[in-house]
Amino acid sequence: MAAPYPQVILFGDSLFQQAVRPDGFSFQAALETHCLRRLDVVNRGLSGYNTSNALQALPRIFPSPAPAGSKIEYLLVLFGANDASLPLPTNRQHVPLDRFKINLTRIITHPNIAAHKPKIVLITPPPLDEIHIASKDVADGHGQATREAKISAEYSEAVRQVAAANPDVILVDLWKALMETAVAKTPGFDASSGAVLGDPGSGVRGHLEHLLPDGLHMSSEAYRVFYDLVEPLVGAEWAGTPQEDRVAYVLPDHRVAPWLSEDEYWRRT
Repeated sequence: MAAPYPQVILFGDSLFQQAVRPDGFSFQAALETHCLRRLDVVNRGLSGYNTSNALQALPRIFPSPAPAGSKIEYLLVLFGANDASLPLPTNRQHVPLDRFKINLTRIITHPNIAAHKPKIVLITPPPLDEIHIASKDVADGHGQATREAKISAEYSEAVRQVAAANPDVILVDLWKALMETAVAKTPGFDASSGAVLGDPGSGVRGHLEHLLPDGLHMSSEAYRVFYDLVEPLVGAEWAGTPQEDRVAYVLPDHRVAPWLSEDEYWRRT
């Protein structure tokens, strides 16, 4: 009988697709190291996808469970950065906020996913450096910014609301964590006034320019912050147990692994 490894699925847009990057800190490599011999980490990050694209593709990505197939143990879902883009003739990724919430709920409750009974982690999209995005988008021929910081923040809030409406879902507030990191590393910036880094109203990019180098996608430093939020949630069943380094292996530790019957003599000698 085959021993398929249970899976951790990273389902999202380019923020997950780029999590495999080897330069600097690699979120996916770190998670794979954490899960080694216990869980397979499968990246299904799809650059440019919104929740409508994701729902359309979902049956091809997540088949119903099969006796010899792998069980999805954890599902990490990160969408919203593209849904939150403005409805422009040059950018057709926008999904209205109410529809985004419906789509996100349909993803996490889809029968093909529910059949696996996974632990589901919903992740808010990160902040947006609109100051940088605006200049980049104009240079790319859009005529204006394709995204706005305040609107993107509304989609992060929508993820919080969907997570709160589904009690078995775990929320990872990436927006909050990255913004707090950026504020802490921006000397003299006073967030208590209501000013937000990266928003044209504040006029200050601060440390966001290091966390979001192109205004949207994350740097290695940002992925490190992200990983520190996720790592305690994956594998809690073996973390802190005696012999933690060997608990929950799919195939046994070499000290107790069986030998071929014809090689038993060498094992005993």
